[in-house]
Amino acid sequence: MKIFNYLILLFALTFFVNGCSGYKPIFNSTNLNFKISDHSIVGDKVLGNQLYSKIKKSSEVNNNQEAKNISIIINVAKTKEATIKNSAGKILEYKITLNTTIQIKNYLTEQIIINDNFDYSTSYKIQDKYFDTIKLENKSIENLISRTHQDLLIKISEIQM
Repeated sequence: MKIFNYLILLFALTFFVNGCSGYKPIFNSTNLNFKISDHSIVGDKVLGNQLYSKIKKSSEVNNNQEAKNISIIINVAKTKEATIKNSAGKILEYKITLNTTIQIKNYLTEQIIINDNFDYSTSYKIQDKYFDTIKLENKSIENLISRTHQDLLIKISEIQM
């Protein structure tokens, strides 16, 4: 009887695992068919280069000869403002806003394919140690850049390139 139960369990597990074989992640860039031929970064160069490296990695997944050559202009601006202060005037929380304008053009015809503005913000609290506060700020900025990258990939996948 135990062997029969184990066989049924094995069959059920095999069935469920096989049912997941067609899974494809949303942000998979294998269906994107573009190659960055030229790029320009305006504004905050460090944040622009972080975003550009993510986009470049997404474009290098397919080494297709028929990929559309594009040029990309990235304009990133970061603002940081205090949102909460205590009664003594000490800052307790900051809000970081990342305003990114991305323009994608066909490299050969100079036709604008995408011209969008991505504006995201997040808040973080001041930590006891300055090092921890800086680490939290950098993590917040990285999350905003990843969010911009994901939304840009969605825009690119919606447009037939």
